[in-house]
Amino acid sequence: MKFLAKLFLLVLLVCAAAVGYLTYSIEKPYGSYTGEGIFVDVPRGASSRSVAHILERNGVIRSAIAFEIYARRHPRRSLQAGEYHFDRAVSSKDIFWTLANGNVFEQPFTVREGETMFDIARELQEAKFVRADDFLAAARNPELIHDLAPHAKTLEGFLFPATYNLPRHPIANELTAQMTQKFREEWTQISPAGGDKTGEAQGRPLLSAITLASLVERETPKPDERPLVAGVFENRLRRGMLLQCDPTVIYALEQQGRYNGTLTGKDLHEDSPYNTYMRGGLPPGPIGNPGAIALRAALQPADTPYLYFVANTHGGHFFSATLKEHNENVNRYHRLLAGQPADPPPTETARRKSTAKKPGVTTNKNSGKKSSGPRGSVR
Repeated sequence: MKFLAKLFLLVLLVCAAAVGYLTYSIEKPYGSYTGEGIFVDVPRGASSRSVAHILERNGVIRSAIAFEIYARRHPRRSLQAGEYHFDRAVSSKDIFWTLANGNVFEQPFTVREGETMFDIARELQEAKFVRADDFLAAARNPELIHDLAPHAKTLEGFLFPATYNLPRHPIANELTAQMTQKFREEWTQISPAGGDKTGEAQGRPLLSAITLASLVERETPKPDERPLVAGVFENRLRRGMLLQCDPTVIYALEQQGRYNGTLTGKDLHEDSPYNTYMRGGLPPGPIGNPGAIALRAALQPADTPYLYFVANTHGGHFFSATLKEHNENVNRYHRLLAGQPADPPPTETARRKSTAKKPGVTTNKNSGKKSSGPRGSVR
C-alpha cells in the first residue's frame, strides 16, 4: 500500500514537472539572435507537428512538443504558410499567434508615378527582391490585362504606382498580378464607367487613354499641370499635329537598352513607332505607369487653347497657343538656363524690334532670331 502511495505521488510529481516544463516552454521567451535574425519558411499544408519541428530546428522555440500541444488547444486556428522573421526572443505562445495570424515577413517596395517597367525591374534587382530579367519576362506577358486592353503588347501602363509589401523573394508573375490588380482597383474609382468592365474610356480604347496618361505623367511632375498637358496633346491630336514628345523617344531607346540619359538630335530622327517626332498620333502603347492624377487628366483634359509648352527651369512649363508665343517662351527658357531673367529688359526688347526693321536681315518675327524654319516642338 505504501508502495502504491509512493508510486502515485511520484507520478503526480512527474506530471506536475511535465506540466510546469510545458507551461514554461510556452510562456517564457526563448532564442538567441544575432545579425539579421532567423528566417523560417512554413510550407503550404504543413501540420502543426511539422511546423513545430521546423521551429525547434531553427532555434526559435524551446520545445516542439509544447508548441504542438498549444496548437492543438486552438483547433480552429491554422498556421499560415509563408516566410517569417524572428530577431528577438519571444514566447512560443507569441510565435503561435504570429503564424496563426499570418504575419509573414514583408518589406515595402515603392513603384513611383511614371516609372517604366524597366525602371521597376532595375530597382527590384537592386533591392534584391527579384532578378530584373525575371520581372521583365513577366511584365512582357500581357495576358493579365487582355480583358481590358486586348491589343496591349506588355503590362506597361498597368503596373500601378503604389507601395507594395513584399516577401524577401517574391515570384515575378505574382508580383505583376498584384500590381495589375491594384490598377484595376484604382481604375474602377477613376473611370466614370467602371473601367474594369469595359475596353473603352471616354469614347476611346482604354489602352489609348492609358497611353495618353503615361505621356502626361512623363512630361510634368506638377499635378496641377497635368490636365493642361493632356489638353495640349488632345488639341494637337485633333489638328493632326505631331505630338513631339521627348519621353516617347526615350522610351524607344530604353526598349533597345540604348538610352544613356541624353537625348540627341539624331535620336529625334530615328524611325520608331514610339518616335512622336516622326509618327503621327499616339505611340502604340504606354511609355510608363501613370498614377491616379495623370489618369484623371487623360480622361478629363483641360479645355485650353494651348498647343505648345516648354520647360520653365522650375519643374513646370510655359504654355502657349501660337508658335510665336512658343518661340518667345523658348527664348525665356534659354535665358533662364543662362542665369538671366526670363524676360529681357525693355531697352533690349526695343533694340530687337528696331533691328528687325533694318533691311538685309531676315528674321523670324515670331522669335526675334534669324529664321531657321518653324519650331513645332511642344518642349
